[in-house]
Amino acid sequence: MPASAAKPKKRKPRQPRGLNREQAHDLMARLAQDHPDPKTELDYTNPYTLLVAVALSAQATDVGVNKATRLLFQEADTPEKMVALGEDHVRDRVKTIGLFRTKAKNVIALSQLLIERHGGEVPADQAALEALPGVGRKTANVVMNEAFGVPTIAVDTHIFRVSNRTRLAPGKDPLAVELRLEKIMPDEFRQGAHHWLILHGRYLCKARKPECWRCPVEDICQFKDKTPAPKGA
Repeated sequence: MPASAAKPKKRKPRQPRGLNREQAHDLMARLAQDHPDPKTELDYTNPYTLLVAVALSAQATDVGVNKATRLLFQEADTPEKMVALGEDHVRDRVKTIGLFRTKAKNVIALSQLLIERHGGEVPADQAALEALPGVGRKTANVVMNEAFGVPTIAVDTHIFRVSNRTRLAPGKDPLAVELRLEKIMPDEFRQGAHHWLILHGRYLCKARKPECWRCPVEDICQFKDKTPAPKGA
């Protein structure tokens, strides 16, 4: 077939542009006004129990993790105590949450490495955290933010959804969304951004039916199929 007769390549549809900096500032300011002092909903007592709780929270709810760790953390709030309990005991304590067998194994393994490499302390270092079994980028970001006050933004399923739906930070994968959020997030909201966006996604900007009629950022959000208010609301 002559080159001139070749079929033109179909162009991929262009994605809508994300919010500009002024819109991003307005959106975050409103979320901050709704929750002036945002915190994680996971129960913990120190950086170690936070690390374990976040590692256990993958594919599980915070409520479910808190139920599973209530007794566990009473028995073991340090790596040394956790290793002493043993994998079988830990597995029995967390058996109500998803992937509990793998998670119990990882809890013991990461506890052992904390003892061997870091003197039983949780390192305030992103790379060192990610080197622990069962600890990925999201978990490390949560620990760095919550335990050590570093303004990291951990992109979970809620933040990924909210960022794309509102167009605050559109991206095809969590890392792309994280990098976009880092770029557009106003400095004054960096520390709490992770919590504000999670809370918004968990209680208002829900996956199946976002409650757009009572959303504080409805006029900024670029989501086209906004949910109308139910009758009588």
